[in-house]
Amino acid sequence: MARRPRPAAAALPAPQLSVSYAVPRAGVPSPASFRQWVAAALQGARRRKPAEVAIRIVDTDEGQALNRDYRGKDYATNVLSFPAELPPGVDLPLIGDLAICAPVVAREAAEQGKKPRDHWAHLTVHGTLHLLGYDHVEDAEAEAMEALETRILAGLGIADPYAPQ
Repeated sequence: MARRPRPAAAALPAPQLSVSYAVPRAGVPSPASFRQWVAAALQGARRRKPAEVAIRIVDTDEGQALNRDYRGKDYATNVLSFPAELPPGVDLPLIGDLAICAPVVAREAAEQGKKPRDHWAHLTVHGTLHLLGYDHVEDAEAEAMEALETRILAGLGIADPYAPQ
């Protein structure tokens, strides 16, 4: 008896994405790249609903101010995630905002011997997973999040960012 073909899985909606650049664009990925990386993170996390994300590429001063004001840490960090806090009963696709500090990303890529584009992809995936509720405070959470990031990045042709260099 012939088997019926399985119905194709519904295509995930493309994320709605806005990218603003507070730094010169040289060496910084395009909105199309960020869209691909956010979409990969959403797919890897099995999010089936529409998603909207805003990404702001910042300089060191703005990155430091954001990290100080929102996390109490007075230095620029690579990526900050601001999950949307929607009131009860409000069902919008907004999942939150990312702030990615271009000079920190460039410095870390050089220090870690990584391709800058791969590091941008990793931090975008990492930040998007934070917007979806993933965290790495506890060891078990960190292991699960890192494994998911590694799998998502592998699907993009990017080597394990946590592998020893």
